[in-house]
Amino acid sequence: MIFKTFGWSFAITIVALAIAFVYGGPQALVLCLILGILEISLSFDNAVVNARILERMNPFWQKMFLTVGILIAVFGMRILFPLLIVGVTANLNPVEAVTLAMEKGDPETPGSYGYLLHEAHPQIAAFGGMFLLMLFLDFILTDRDIKWIRFLEVPLAKLGKLEGASVILGMIVLAIAGATSGEKQGIVLLSGLLGMITYFLVNSLGNLFDVDSDGDIDAADADLVVHSGPSGAVKLAGKAAFMLFLYLEVIDASFSFDGVIGAFAITSDPIIIALGLGFIGAMFVRSLTVFLVREGTLDEFEYLDHGAHWAIGALAVILLITIVAPINEVITGLIGVVFIGAAFTGSIMRNRRAAAAGSDTTREQAEAKN
Repeated sequence: MIFKTFGWSFAITIVALAIAFVYGGPQALVLCLILGILEISLSFDNAVVNARILERMNPFWQKMFLTVGILIAVFGMRILFPLLIVGVTANLNPVEAVTLAMEKGDPETPGSYGYLLHEAHPQIAAFGGMFLLMLFLDFILTDRDIKWIRFLEVPLAKLGKLEGASVILGMIVLAIAGATSGEKQGIVLLSGLLGMITYFLVNSLGNLFDVDSDGDIDAADADLVVHSGPSGAVKLAGKAAFMLFLYLEVIDASFSFDGVIGAFAITSDPIIIALGLGFIGAMFVRSLTVFLVREGTLDEFEYLDHGAHWAIGALAVILLITIVAPINEVITGLIGVVFIGAAFTGSIMRNRRAAAAGSDTTREQAEAKN
């Protein structure tokens, strides 16, 4: 199962490292490997969230995410997105942006590719930070049967009963981010607001064709096909799955912001960044997502959802803080690993307690019969 799921990722990693070595020698190979590890460490929470959404789709749309989705993740976010940002901020056409990127200038030098992307960091961080923050708030402010960090999740669930609680908290955080961003205040507020609007838009489009809490589906959508998987869970197809696919792609893109920005602290070479973040990192994230779906890991370890969303909340706050103060990439990379690791450990302990309680109940029933 491991080789079947991760085989392509290992193969592409070997090819990417070989290309990096041919392109820039041992130094490029090491940088490529470091970027791949950085992306994987940043994306544990991404894989968990992806898997939870992906398991609701039918096999066709799952394959769409793993094929078309990987092209968007690699070429769209890891290659075209930085070029687009540099082109817009420096008023360059696509050819000039590519030429500037290939010059391999020092990112500390004004006018270089890395420098221009760094200058665009406040609006990128505000957009991505607010999008991810709304994703976190909508999860954590909902009253759920299963709670992980109870002393926080119980009062937050009560707060979530207030009408528009997530929007109010989001606007408060955005106001604080704008007030502390100095001369960038206008662009930070605008970008953050656009991040919130994007979240509400894709979330609303997804809900438009989604399955409700009772598993009922809008029969008016004639092209909506429902399949039942081995577990009996509803699988979405048609417009429902397409909207969910779009939602998933926007979430996936938002997770890549920190990796793309962090990569320029290591190298400004777009080829090395594409090989490390895209071909190595993004492929492993896809493989990990598939593994979680096929193994039913999220249902077996029920705190993983909570750990992933707490990691998302932490990442959102980190992105917003980096608007005014740099944060070491090691901290950003480890925060997701820590939350996911803690949630995984907590899930194991919970399962053991449940198994022990079940054994005690069975023994008591047997003794009662005797």
